[in-house]
Amino acid sequence: MKRKDVKLYNLIFPIWLLWLVPITWLVIMPANFLIDFLVTFCAMKYLKIPQPWQKAKSVIFKVWIFGFAADFIGTVLMFLSNLIDFNYETAFGKWWYQNITNAVAYYPFESIYSILWVTASVVLSACFIYLFNYKISFKKLEMPKTEKKKVALALAVFTAPYLFFLPTSWFF
Repeated sequence: MKRKDVKLYNLIFPIWLLWLVPITWLVIMPANFLIDFLVTFCAMKYLKIPQPWQKAKSVIFKVWIFGFAADFIGTVLMFLSNLIDFNYETAFGKWWYQNITNAVAYYPFESIYSILWVTASVVLSACFIYLFNYKISFKKLEMPKTEKKKVALALAVFTAPYLFFLPTSWFF
């Protein structure tokens, strides 16, 4: 089989779903907003931060927008597995396609290498969720730095894009 004969018919969830079925934005965006708000509010409430409702309301828009930005950064890493190209005629090219390119895009649990790639993408997104929230979203929030770090960490852990692990093979 020549490289020209190899075609990828899917992209990474949720990006491919949002592109193929644009109306899903109407569900994804409010659901993401609600989850971000709940995690922010619950973390503040758990930490006994005064006025958690008002403080969560004051930062939720930035948390929500930067959450999408962080997910996009992870998505770029996911998609890089498709952009990095090796000669399919070589042993390494075949290995790359089977263990990285195809596995990441279609069924991440197919190989340990694709699991590691997807995990790196999720962790990268989580790191940016933490950084964006701590450094930008919570910058003007009147809270001690340690509390800001804890809420940012809660957002990173609970809102990381774990759906990157969802196999697109379930949908095709």
